[in-house]
Amino acid sequence: MWVITLFLKGSIKMYEFSTEKEARDAFKKLKGSKFLSEIVYFNDPCFA
Repeated sequence: MWVITLFLKGSIKMYEFSTEKEARDAFKKLKGSKFLSEIVYFNDPCFA
């Protein structure tokens, strides 16, 4: 899961995405202070 956290005009908004591509596309379009995070759970298949 990918999350964009956006700080704009004194408020905080968070957006969730399933793929990195869609998150990066949205990240480019958003205005304000923002950061992109990948959320990894301990039971994700990549740790099997």
